[in-house]
Amino acid sequence: MLTTFPKPPLARRAGPPAFFDPRHGSLVRGSLLVLGSFIAVVAASGVSADHVMPLLVIPAVLAMAGTLDTARCMHGRWSLYEGGVYFLLLMDLMAMCLILFFLITPYVI
Repeated sequence: MLTTFPKPPLARRAGPPAFFDPRHGSLVRGSLLVLGSFIAVVAASGVSADHVMPLLVIPAVLAMAGTLDTARCMHGRWSLYEGGVYFLLLMDLMAMCLILFFLITPYVI
């Protein structure tokens, strides 16, 4: 009687974790982009000083990219997960409004 052993599972290719893969939406990556951009804007703009800082466009674009990355996690069917993603999107929009406020206000005043 001939016994056969099961085949070993195929080895997975070692690659970057899903957090670093831009092809998949990530709530953590999107939220970190937005919050990091907001912290950078608050630190760079000097909240009490109203001087023009055109470099604030870079964090604004990063915050928009983070919001889009968070929005990619919406699936369409309503669940508690979708509610959490919705609240993260509201947080992203609030941070983006504040970033744009810091960017545009010196030009208006």
